[in-house]
Amino acid sequence: MRSEQEVNRAVEQYSDMVRRLCMIHLKNYDDTEDIFQTVFLKYALSSVPFENEEHEKAWLIRVTVNACKDLIKSFFRSRTVSLDEIIEQPSEMKEDDRGVLEAVLSLPRKYKDVVYLHYYEGYTAPEISRILGKNVNAIYTLLTRSKNLLREKLGGDGSYG
Repeated sequence: MRSEQEVNRAVEQYSDMVRRLCMIHLKNYDDTEDIFQTVFLKYALSSVPFENEEHEKAWLIRVTVNACKDLIKSFFRSRTVSLDEIIEQPSEMKEDDRGVLEAVLSLPRKYKDVVYLHYYEGYTAPEISRILGKNVNAIYTLLTRSKNLLREKLGGDGSYG
């Protein structure tokens, strides 16, 4: 773990570079800020000894690029539409997406919460269990039941579960 001085120095020295790399890869301010925080948190928690400034800079570049790639290829990012997009442009929404949204919104609250947190916010079942104060196995059960309910509502072909 690095000292506060080391972390502050690195943030001052490399913050512009990290943000630029993120914007090049992600083309999104909010995602850029998320990855920026992730990169410097990894830096703060890392105990990797750097040979020199170039080694440190190369490490930060590699961590930044990898974090961006991970976000881009994440299941959550490739399979979801932001709620802001849905609210702002309902006329442009595909009929299938509208049907899925309506089906999700028609679920009972206990299912709606876990579906939203898992599929729209990207939380894992253990994280959801901590957020909602429920047993992790209960979260898995709620996710399974909600998938089954959605399959029934959407025609049962399994393409949404």
